[in-house]
Amino acid sequence: METERPAPGQATPSTTQSKPMLRALAGEAVWPPPMWLMRQAGRYLPEYREVRAQAGDFIALCTNPELAAEVTLQPIRRYGMDGAILFSDILMVPWAMGQPLRFAEGEGPQLAPVRTAAAIEALDPAICAGNAAPIIQTVRLVRAALDAHAQKTTLIGFAGSPWTVACYMVEGHGSRDFAAARGMAYGEPQLFGKLIRTLVEATTAYLLAQAEAGAEALMLFDSWAGTLSPSQFRRWVIEPTGQIVRAIRKVNPAIPIIGFPRLAGPMLAEYAQRTGVQCLGVDTTMDLRWASGAVEAHQALQGNLDPLALVAGGMALEAEARSILGTMRGRPYIFNLGHGIEKVTPPEHVAALVRLVRTG
Repeated sequence: METERPAPGQATPSTTQSKPMLRALAGEAVWPPPMWLMRQAGRYLPEYREVRAQAGDFIALCTNPELAAEVTLQPIRRYGMDGAILFSDILMVPWAMGQPLRFAEGEGPQLAPVRTAAAIEALDPAICAGNAAPIIQTVRLVRAALDAHAQKTTLIGFAGSPWTVACYMVEGHGSRDFAAARGMAYGEPQLFGKLIRTLVEATTAYLLAQAEAGAEALMLFDSWAGTLSPSQFRRWVIEPTGQIVRAIRKVNPAIPIIGFPRLAGPMLAEYAQRTGVQCLGVDTTMDLRWASGAVEAHQALQGNLDPLALVAGGMALEAEARSILGTMRGRPYIFNLGHGIEKVTPPEHVAALVRLVRTG
């Protein structure tokens, strides 16, 4: 007997019960815990490097649905991860809004800085029907493949949170402290607020489009949240994130949302309480015992193995992973790294980690 298939992106009791990651996101203490790794599809995999060479450049890869879908699925085939995260980049949102972007080898992203009202006005937040459409098609392709071949793997859509994306847009490149963005936030809060509002609008539409195309969970990456003072963190991290979460819930109340305010420290508790996310990504510096007590018992935690422990492998990796597992047993939890996987990571170390986590 056939059962009715849920609408793409809509969690149902049946899918929640069958997919370990969705169960954890719903507040269940699943054991062994579901797992996936940030940047699990990337340069450390030889099969990724082959596709990357075929694509030509990084933006071309992100906007080629067939190749981006292939890259998204590679770690699922190799390791059987419980989560498949869309292969893309947080800076595809400003690129789709019209900000010039290129990825220079050895230099990271390079953007034309946005620092004036005219530059902000020139941005088009209606991205999903235009430049971002190929990325949404990638979601459809990946969801179809997972439904056919990896039925217990959850498809994760994502975007950068407004603060972190604004950091790159204003600075024009990566930075240790994003002084230009922080300076604009302090010195021209009305202008900076206009940029943040534009990003809230575009990011909300982008994530909703991913959910409609088949993403079963959504994640907001705020990699540079830890650069802000508590008052600025509340204004530029918590409030915009909460606006996005509330807007998504109005349209799609069932889809779980993961927030990752990297280096938030003690602000994690307020972020968890005020944004409304179901799951908190925690970075390597966070004490998981403290984090477990700082958020509600029904809110899942995700993280926080040091990516360099994964590079090291062996006894160091086993000791770190077992410590995390011992701490998190008995609460909703998703095993992950505290930041993205390093490109020098041996793939066999990832395989060893998967075996270790699977045994609990």
